[in-house]
Amino acid sequence: MKYRKEKDTMGTVRVPQTAYYGPQTQRAVDNFPIGDLTIPASFIHALALLKKCAASVNKDLGLLDAKLADAIESAAGEVMDGQLDDQFVVNVFQTGSGTSTNMNMNEVVACRANEILSGKKSGKSPVHPNDHVNLGQSSNDVVPSVIHIAALLSIRENLIVALESLQKSLAQKARAFAKIHKIGRTHLQDAVPMVLGQEFSGYARQIELGIERIAATEDRLCELALGGTAVGTGVNAHPEFAGRVIALLSSQTKISFQEAVNHFEAQAAQDAAVETSGALKTLAVSLVKIANDVRWLASGPRCGIGEIKLPSLQPGSSIMPGKVNPVIPEAVIQVAAQVMGNDTTIMMGGQAGNFELNVMLPVMAYNLLQSIELLAAAADVFAQKCIDGIDANEEACAGYIEQSLALATGLVPRIGYDQAAAVSKKAYKTGKTIRQVVLDENILSEKEFDQWLQDQFK
Repeated sequence: MKYRKEKDTMGTVRVPQTAYYGPQTQRAVDNFPIGDLTIPASFIHALALLKKCAASVNKDLGLLDAKLADAIESAAGEVMDGQLDDQFVVNVFQTGSGTSTNMNMNEVVACRANEILSGKKSGKSPVHPNDHVNLGQSSNDVVPSVIHIAALLSIRENLIVALESLQKSLAQKARAFAKIHKIGRTHLQDAVPMVLGQEFSGYARQIELGIERIAATEDRLCELALGGTAVGTGVNAHPEFAGRVIALLSSQTKISFQEAVNHFEAQAAQDAAVETSGALKTLAVSLVKIANDVRWLASGPRCGIGEIKLPSLQPGSSIMPGKVNPVIPEAVIQVAAQVMGNDTTIMMGGQAGNFELNVMLPVMAYNLLQSIELLAAAADVFAQKCIDGIDANEEACAGYIEQSLALATGLVPRIGYDQAAAVSKKAYKTGKTIRQVVLDENILSEKEFDQWLQDQFK
């Protein structure tokens, strides 16, 4: 590999000849060889958007030469479009402020801008990564801002869309199964009769509430730390810089971002990220409940519950011919486990706001954005490859009702708790159904029993 020499305030660094990044990025690559996790593309693209808006505002404020600003905007636009994704090489496990990632961006944008202006890769002239690309900014206000921007964009564009699709699929099944009678279960034991559609309506409502919980975090995510610079005081930033950049960000994203009410809170704490992760974790819990119910209801096909049938997607065993497994619910449950683990990391990260700066920003960003991405993909797959293809096994549903001893519960208003309990015990002891005992004891006629049973579903 061929290298070029680049200088920073600590000396000279060898950088790959083809790289757009510079010495500070290379130092970070050398200093943090810890695994292979890098900052998500959604964060990188949102950071590039902020740099593009900052250059435009600094030009309008007369702080940045128009020619330089235009080149920065063009270079940042290429980053936003994903054309330079391979240039963002800094590990997630880096300096806790995310300075290395911010400088990775500053250096790439500066170098590409200089190439646009001169035809040659140049790290600092005429566009300087700190003096021009980072003008009016600090990693300490930029990185927290981009966490909010990237998270909210991903939530709106991906997660909510996927969840609405899943909710719609579940609601459609609730309507489709509205007349299919089945036995309810509590404590994993037979309970009173219900309708399969009612069961699915509960799942649909869980997702609906999940959407509401996630959407409720928007007001806090809309507050951006930009303008606080190093510690929240706004040193070295034009007084109009943050307001103008945030207005431009809002225009570009169609999201009503606003400057933080209190910059010291916005940089020292990451409570909005913790809150958002909590909502994502709650959604993950809901998905586990739904996915587990679906796979249990479909268990069998002959020796399980078997009240519903899932789509057959792939062979389920390398040794058992013909076996088909509930692979989509299992994948969803694994995603949920990952999200719950991510939430623990984010919770610990939120506690790392020492004095005027949180110092676990990169790992918080990584885990929050991964949770959003995984949940969006899992919800989409769950809807399309599982829920939409579920069929009811009406014969099994009806059969379980007749066999259930819990039918005796519905007799309580007619014959009292004690006599109903005696009927249930006799049915259990003799192996008979509740119907058979009721008819044998002349408690109800067969016509009366059938009518009574139908009344249980009203």
